[in-house]
Amino acid sequence: MSDAFDQKFSKEPGLVHGFENLYAMEIDPTQEVEEKDVLGGNDMKFFKDLVGSVPGIDEAMGFAEVIKLVQSMKFDVIVFDTAPTGHTLRLLSFPIVLDKGIGKIMSLKNKFSGIFSQVSSMFGSDMDADEMTNKMEKTKLLIEEINRQFQNPNLTTFVCVCIPEFLSLYETERLVQELTKFKIDVDNIIINQVLFPSKESHCGFCQARVKMQQKYINQIVDLYEDFHVIKTPLLDHEIRGIKDLGQFSQHLIKSYEEAWNSS
Repeated sequence: MSDAFDQKFSKEPGLVHGFENLYAMEIDPTQEVEEKDVLGGNDMKFFKDLVGSVPGIDEAMGFAEVIKLVQSMKFDVIVFDTAPTGHTLRLLSFPIVLDKGIGKIMSLKNKFSGIFSQVSSMFGSDMDADEMTNKMEKTKLLIEEINRQFQNPNLTTFVCVCIPEFLSLYETERLVQELTKFKIDVDNIIINQVLFPSKESHCGFCQARVKMQQKYINQIVDLYEDFHVIKTPLLDHEIRGIKDLGQFSQHLIKSYEEAWNSS
């Protein structure tokens, strides 16, 4: 966000320069876990080690902090710029992972509570197993509530962004299938970095790229015939700052391809 808007943002929502109703924030989930006073002292170190052992839990806890923050404020629309496909899917599947994890921890705690206390003492920790479990349970409940909101098509939709190349097409198909499995509304795909060369261009490389891209664009259109598919152009400059973003956003409203074909 800081790079795109050419403005430094922190983990707290900051007003975007030139706007009265647009805020942005960035979050480092690892830092959030470190800064969050979950238990304190040696217990905190144990909890951080536990957090690090569960795939996706760091992203989920950071995400939960964002949700708690935005729920306390009044926004009409919230846009999450999610991580690559693998991280996003781990995040969405996190409640299932955590539910199983908590079940195992509870089972171990009940069966081996005496051993658990001895191990804690051996490592110089005053960790309260009940307190740790309660905090994990609260995090689990919060993320389950997030998932319920995600699965409400009146509240949430997912916009996929890809480029017209094989690996990106493959990842998009995987993402759409998983989002459908998670019952999350998805019916928009943005194909970014589409090459629209000058009509007078005799660049062999450009024509080869156009031909290659068109093959995958056709596949996307065929695969997602019921989706709203938008093609945005590859530009000869970076998009940074409010002016560039404002101009580029017009391609999401009015087809660049139509204007290019009529030129």
